[in-house]
Formats: sequence, C-alpha cells, structure tokens
Amino acid sequence: MTAGKRRILLLNKADLADPEATRKWVWFFQARGETAYPIHALSLKSKELLSAIDRSVRDIVEAAEEKGIRKTVRVMVIGVPNVGKSTLINRLRGSSIAKTGDRPGVTKSNQWIHITPYLDLLDTPGMLWPRLDDQLAARRLCYIGSVKDDVVDIYALAISLLEDLKASCPETLSARFHVDDQSAENAELLDAVCRGRGWLLKGGRYDYDRCCSVVLDEFRSGKLGRITLESPDGQTGESSL
Repeated sequence: MTAGKRRILLLNKADLADPEATRKWVWFFQARGETAYPIHALSLKSKELLSAIDRSVRDIVEAAEEKGIRKTVRVMVIGVPNVGKSTLINRLRGSSIAKTGDRPGVTKSNQWIHITPYLDLLDTPGMLWPRLDDQLAARRLCYIGSVKDDVVDIYALAISLLEDLKASCPETLSARFHVDDQSAENAELLDAVCRGRGWLLKGGRYDYDRCCSVVLDEFRSGKLGRITLESPDGQTGESSL
C-alpha cells in the first residue's frame, strides 16, 4: 500500500514507552531514510505535524503551483488497531469528528476528514497482517489491545506478559505486584501476583479473572511505568520497545 509513496512514521503513545528506547527507534528509522516522530496524540502540537506534512510534499505542491494548480494533499492514516489513528486526526482537525475508543475496531470504514483547505486525511480501520507467523509479535500486539480480548486466551496472555515483564523490568514486577520470588514461572507467576495483590476468592482460591484483567489494563494504561519490550536490534531488555 505504501510502495512508492512518501510517508511519515508516527510513534504514537510515546508517553507510555521508555524514552531511551524510543530514541533508539527514531535513530533506527532515520538510518533507513525514514522520517519518524514520537508523539502523544492527545497532547500533540498539531502545527508541528502539519508542518512536517507540508515539508514532505513541498516539491509536489510547488511543481503544481508552477502550473497554476493549488494542489490538495491527500494523506492516508494507516496502522494496526488501537494505536490512536482517529485520535490523531481529531487533534489535527481540532474537533471530535472521527469516532474513537480504547479498544480495537472502533473505526469500521474509510472516512475522509477535511483538515485544512488543502489537506485531507483518510481515516482507515486498523490493519493487521493476514497471517502472523511470529507468535511473540502476535502476543505483543495482543498486549497493547490491537487484537480484541474476546478472541484471545486472556489467561495465557497475562502469563506471557508477566514473563516478558520479568525479563525486561523485574523491579517493576516486584514493586507493582509484590512478586519477590522471581523464580516463579508460567501459572506459578500468576499465582504469585494474586497473592501479592490479595486477589483471592472465598476459600482462598485465586481470582484469576481479576488478575488477568488488571495486569493487562495496568500495562496498557501506563500504570506499570514507561515500558518498552522490543529494541531495534531485536534484543529484549530494559531499553526495548
């Protein structure tokens, strides 16, 4: 879809990511000749992004003006579900014209949004690869809510996220969920979180439903801190996205 097209990469929700890891990703994309900006759509200074769009197409617009044509720039906004595409458009427009929500699949169809007299943006539904062979990448898309929770095994997903957190930021796991025994693995790790946070049912049974729901929610909302799980070099660690 983007072959032969100019594009600007926006790393949205940068307020939830590790700042140093974000800088590494920006350098990574710049080294490949890409234009990348870390942003937080809700607090975005729209003039800066509009200026970036203007710079990226200036030669095309100027060439049209030489022919007496005032060209309207049309930009398609694409990305995986639940990354803030509609929120970004609303911010640029200055009004809530595109429907938003804290879940994937809110945008159902393409919609052209008039931003300025000579700039239109196309809001599109979130897109995923037809097939995700990389299971780790698939799970991490589920972590951030790009896949609907009702089609995922939340129990297994929460365990996987806790394992990722234990590997990348064990101090956060210990502080937020009171897990002092870092040797716990798989289901035992979920049990440790239930004990640490006191999520118990009658008879002392663990409240797994609440545990899984809260673990995912606190990660997605940034309550666990600014965490990044992947780095440009593919290494998992504290400075990774």
